[in-house]
Amino acid sequence: MLAIKNNLMAVNAARHLGQSYDALSRSVERLSSGLRINSAKDDAAGLAVRELMRADIAVINQGARNALDGISMLQTMEGAMATIDDALVRMQQLAEQAATGSYSSAQRTIMENEFREMREEIDRVAGATTFNGIKMLDNSASVSVHFGKLTTDNISITGSNITSASSGLNITGLTIADVASAKNALVTLDSAIATKDTARAKFGYKMNRLEGTISVLNIAAENIQAAESRVSDVDVATEMAEMTRNQVLAMAGISMLAQANTMPQMALTLLR
Repeated sequence: MLAIKNNLMAVNAARHLGQSYDALSRSVERLSSGLRINSAKDDAAGLAVRELMRADIAVINQGARNALDGISMLQTMEGAMATIDDALVRMQQLAEQAATGSYSSAQRTIMENEFREMREEIDRVAGATTFNGIKMLDNSASVSVHFGKLTTDNISITGSNITSASSGLNITGLTIADVASAKNALVTLDSAIATKDTARAKFGYKMNRLEGTISVLNIAAENIQAAESRVSDVDVATEMAEMTRNQVLAMAGISMLAQANTMPQMALTLLR
């Protein structure tokens, strides 16, 4: 029907043009953001899944950083133990030197003074070595390194009391002032070095365990991120094809809308 009051062809063309323009706008948004899901209306279920995955990835990555902090703490303590190791070795060397009878009293006094200084240095290092205020060389308390959502996702690290007190290395009061005392000190120092080695080895295998944990966490984060990408990321090739299609439809819609707007003018020829 030829009419001039309602241009149904123009309305129809405008509706299709609006749909093409909206689709084109979505394609531009997806390609510019790199995401298939930019809001809940794009894919409500997919958005929920993606956000849960993102939360898991964030927790896993933070857990890996927690484990790295634990390694840093253990490295600090183990490095201090290397200094204590040197002091114990020097003390044992001095004890062996003093165990022979070819030194004068004055010379033994010098050895004893150095021996005492080494023992005091062990106490100082054990008491002064901290990581974020945490002491693990003169404290047997446990530190828990957490790396997951579950309460069981943690590794407990127990400190070691390796001061020269009787509860630690048991070298308090040790002397090399005479040959007999020096010989006894050699036996005691052997035990002290074994105690120190046990504590140092414990820190070492805890570091190895944390490194293994970090490796597992990184793999888990990578796999979840790959799954999140499949849910959320845009397929650029497919979206470019869709965008090209929408561009053609939009251009055709504009052309047809222009044509439809001229149709009522045909009725004017009948009114002349």
